Amino acid sequence: MSDRLSVLKTYKLYVGGKFPRSESGRVYEVTDAKGKWLANAPLSSRKDARDAVVAARKAFGGWSGATAYNRGQILYRVAEMLEGRREQFAAEVADAEGLSKAKAAAQVDAAIDRWVWYAGWSDKVAQIAGSANPVAGPYFNLSSPEPTGVVAVLAPQESSFLGLVSVIAPAIVTGNTVVVVTSEKSPLPALSLGEVLATSDLPGGVVNVLSGRGGELGGPLAAHQDVNAIDLAGAAADAELVKALETAAADNLKRVLRPQAVDGASADWTADPGTERMLAFLETKTVWHPMGV
Repeated sequence: MSDRLSVLKTYKLYVGGKFPRSESGRVYEVTDAKGKWLANAPLSSRKDARDAVVAARKAFGGWSGATAYNRGQILYRVAEMLEGRREQFAAEVADAEGLSKAKAAAQVDAAIDRWVWYAGWSDKVAQIAGSANPVAGPYFNLSSPEPTGVVAVLAPQESSFLGLVSVIAPAIVTGNTVVVVTSEKSPLPALSLGEVLATSDLPGGVVNVLSGRGGELGGPLAAHQDVNAIDLAGAAADAELVKALETAAADNLKRVLRPQAVDGASADWTADPGTERMLAFLETKTVWHPMGV
């Protein structure tokens, strides 16, 4: 038998393209479906949430200003990186959700395929969200979609990877930047995703990953004056939390995407995602231009 000690992995946050520990120094134990210890995850604080918003805002100009084609290329590169670490993510999903290896691998494959699917939408979403509008006058009237800005996301609690990808990818493909709060009980796949994003072509700050308590981090993000929208997918089982976050978000008229269920039911993240989540965080700019005589 080998007397070599295994090297335990230290999971960290992913903020602004870097891997900080929580400024509070707090961690919490993450266990598998049977209660076996897996790792210590950072327990993010309000200060971490504010730092993540600053990083997301800093990255917004460059990311939203990139061409749609370029954003699609970058998202596809992320999918390539995920494919190369497929076995690692399958093992983490199996531990997190208590799935067999085959079912966990299927979840990871579906998540990678979904990332590719959204990458393909990057230069096509304008065709379904924009229009040339008929007007009674000598004008061209054109409507085109633009990103909302910084989007806070509470990731799904039960679907640690497929659900995570299903809420991050549609927000960033259209030019938004994201601060995502991971599943509290299953944060490890999300924290590993940060490592993939860091080694892809995605600019730092476009996606910022915080692990911790959704109830603790959701409030500051919902009330933050520099967050433009919030996705409450991870609060589906807590109607009171949804109401509290919606109330906080109203202070600066944030756009709020309500969870698919608030009665304890789990969303079906394997279903066809459609375009709803991409369109949810887009604004419409309409331009009038004279035709001339």
